[in-house]
Amino acid sequence: MSETILIVGSGAREHAIAAALARSSPPPKLVCFSGARNPGIASLSSAYGLGSITAPAEVVAFALAQHVTMAVIGPEAPLAAGVADALWAAKISVVGPTQSLARIESSKGFARELLAKYKIPGNPFFQRFASLDGLDEVFARYANRHVIKDDGLAGGKGVKVCGDHLLSIDDSFAFCRELVAHGHPFVVEEKVEGEEFSLMSFCDGKTLRHMPAVQDHKRAYVGDKGPNTGGMGTYTDADHKLPFLQEVDIAAAHEINQRVAEALAEECGAPYQGILYGGFMATKEGVKLIEYNARFGDPESLNLLTLLETDFAGICRAIVDTTLADYVVSFSPKASVCKYVVPEGYPDNPRKGDRLQLPAELPDGVTTYLSAVDVKDGELIATGSRTLAVVGTAATIADAEALCERVVCQIPGPFFHRADIGTGPSIDRRMKHMKAVQSA
Repeated sequence: MSETILIVGSGAREHAIAAALARSSPPPKLVCFSGARNPGIASLSSAYGLGSITAPAEVVAFALAQHVTMAVIGPEAPLAAGVADALWAAKISVVGPTQSLARIESSKGFARELLAKYKIPGNPFFQRFASLDGLDEVFARYANRHVIKDDGLAGGKGVKVCGDHLLSIDDSFAFCRELVAHGHPFVVEEKVEGEEFSLMSFCDGKTLRHMPAVQDHKRAYVGDKGPNTGGMGTYTDADHKLPFLQEVDIAAAHEINQRVAEALAEECGAPYQGILYGGFMATKEGVKLIEYNARFGDPESLNLLTLLETDFAGICRAIVDTTLADYVVSFSPKASVCKYVVPEGYPDNPRKGDRLQLPAELPDGVTTYLSAVDVKDGELIATGSRTLAVVGTAATIADAEALCERVVCQIPGPFFHRADIGTGPSIDRRMKHMKAVQSA
């Protein structure tokens, strides 16, 4: 009997999940439930439900009506809201952790304290606060090198960094006062210096199957300028490392993910079944943890699911059946570059309602994923967030970048993208930065 798989969410990440599942053999029946209709996902699905993805009862009702056998949850908000718990209670298997386990993302303090309690390497100095008491001492100790994080989910807007967003101690106190006024606990951490990378692992609670390392580009504009975004694009290398990383860095990230999975099972009394996503920084003192996410990254997953060679539906089934130890997971030995096309004004004041015109033909090695788009009178219309992701794959990063850029440049209208993602000068700058950090 073939699976009926529910995809929860409507972004490019979920379009990539749907496309990877559709390549499985035999292809499962796909259905989707989300807050918006993604035409790319709809074209691969036999049913599409609209509603609140953070309302467990709504998601379960749709899943039961569609005779769903397994669900894959894309975004973090439904995980934090307990959607996985409700689906399991309805006897539907879920790729995505329960509410308790998802605290690895939904509470920054929980993640830090878990590493400390289980003596897992990678923690910088941190302290959790619910008021302003004791802040003076920490700010004095880490005057120009601290990061302040809203403890909960804040849609990427809950983190402020010295030198980037906080230009004085007054700025730091002001942000903390704002968090306290809204009743938000927060964490103050030591700011670490180095190069960031993402390392995700398929996890069934015991066994992890690691994915290639990826580097994201959060800033809106070329040269890492401008406001932070959900991620403007990403790249991977053919050897599944990154040009500025050593084998020892990859091994350290693998070990941290493995030990965190074990610690979560111990702490929460249940297996972590889903995607464990560590956001790391390679530093002079080794690999440090920036944060954990409890799901696929976006855009990172667009590179990884495009490169995935192993049957994705089979991996998902192995995760929920805790049989991942029997699986060899392989990725194509190619480099990849992903660039997002976004509306002018993104992220702070994006245009909405512009027509998105896709290229008539895509060259070999290029895949596109739709994100914040709608269909109006038979045409794709941008709805105001990241609009279209273009992924190029080739033997080298340079070739993948050239393929990706060629396609992105064919898209007309009031949109923009980061032209520098995956380019030689951009990667050289990161390698020089890493060398400078290690020799400082």
